[in-house]
Amino acid sequence: MKLRIQTLLPLVLLQAVFAGAQVTVQQFEGIDAVDSPFTLFTVDPNGAVGTKQYLEWTDSAYQAYDKTTFAPVYSSPLPADTPFVQNNMSNCYGTDGNGVILFDHLASRWVVAVREGTSSAWYYCIAVSNTDDLTASNFAWYAYELPLDAVMGKNSEGNNYDPDYPHIGSWPDGYYVTIDMMDPNNYYNIVGVLVCAFDRNNMLLGGTAGTPQCFKYMNPSGGNYLGHSLLPADIDGLNPPATGTPELFASIENPKSGTTSKSINLWQFHVDWTTPANSTFTGPTSLTVPVYTPGCYDATNKLNTYCVPEPSSSSTGNYIDSLGDRLEHRFAYRRFLGSTPHDSYLITHTVQTGTGSRSQTGVRWYELGTNGVLVASGNLIPGKSNYFSVPSAAQDQLGNMAVGYTVSGSATHPSIKASYLTLPSGAQSQLTILTGSGDEEDSDHWGGYTSMTVDPVDDCTFWYVNEYFTANQTGVPVWQTRIANFKVPSCP
Repeated sequence: MKLRIQTLLPLVLLQAVFAGAQVTVQQFEGIDAVDSPFTLFTVDPNGAVGTKQYLEWTDSAYQAYDKTTFAPVYSSPLPADTPFVQNNMSNCYGTDGNGVILFDHLASRWVVAVREGTSSAWYYCIAVSNTDDLTASNFAWYAYELPLDAVMGKNSEGNNYDPDYPHIGSWPDGYYVTIDMMDPNNYYNIVGVLVCAFDRNNMLLGGTAGTPQCFKYMNPSGGNYLGHSLLPADIDGLNPPATGTPELFASIENPKSGTTSKSINLWQFHVDWTTPANSTFTGPTSLTVPVYTPGCYDATNKLNTYCVPEPSSSSTGNYIDSLGDRLEHRFAYRRFLGSTPHDSYLITHTVQTGTGSRSQTGVRWYELGTNGVLVASGNLIPGKSNYFSVPSAAQDQLGNMAVGYTVSGSATHPSIKASYLTLPSGAQSQLTILTGSGDEEDSDHWGGYTSMTVDPVDDCTFWYVNEYFTANQTGVPVWQTRIANFKVPSCP
């Protein structure tokens, strides 16, 4: 039975102290390799919390859980292409991966978005639910697809670019998607990025969506684009941005020379569904931030971000990916009202915190304000010998920030932790969600997506998902995922 872990594993309660107050962490087992309908090595765990359920994604499958009992909604995880199979959308069949789960707070709907296809024909596929309740008798998915090859174009050899690392964000006037474009004839370098706006209003109705509005930004100097992997802003809470606020995108700027950078790239997308010719995508503009060295940065091979050790690394030579060359999912947005209404955007990435080449990594966070100005930034407290990586952040209704991440080291199996910060001071405390007891010995791809999201009902409770191991993975996939939630007592 596929339910053996999810239904029988007892709920785990942890106590942690945050700024003198006690915080309860509830957690339960998510999708594991043995429960997945396909045994892939890539996991990319992410998910979102809705009004009634939590919906988790791994690259091959998804599963929903009741928010109160944590019981799984489906008897076993569903294949990743289920929403598209249900809509007879054959171009979106398969489990190619790189999927993202969103809960659209303003509309109270679920969104599943995934890349599918092969080098001969790529598609981006989006499914939007007709209700917020995954168990409703009338529940259904509205499904949409975008043929990517026509909008990405071809390289100089006449071959299609490969789409990679897609992200999606919800904004009042659209679902905004970003995709890295890899050149198969140029060592799969990321040579440009594609951004598209999807017609959210009609998709929510299950109607005919307007043609997606897309723009390409190709590296003007050719080769690997060092400002790749844009993140689109994604709304938390029920306060929409001020009318007319364009969608904001961000990426880091990897060093062109030397080992350090002091820039974040920003773009703006204004979509006009009435007159598409008036849609604009502008940028990049450079935002100056405190100096950083991207995690695991290798000046001689900028694509090599693999340096996070596990206890087995000394014997296997296998190091896991820090993903230090990019910002990490999500680019969380929140609108604060009151006497001085303002915007707050959160982003995180992995940076080097130790001395010496490719040494210890930590988590850098930024809060951006209205129009993308830098409000605050800082590093999470690093372990003395451990590496922090693959972070994800969100903010509750009071402005408290929570960041989840992986911790690993030469004496520490990959484990799941989180930190809570009070903005803008950055005062922080850390809690342990799960201590791993195994290593990923036969793969260096650590989940490229984790996600910290906020409960849309109380607008306080943080939910986080990440992967871990209880046994060394030396052959077939044995990864596991864990879902946890907690809130700061000061949040009502």
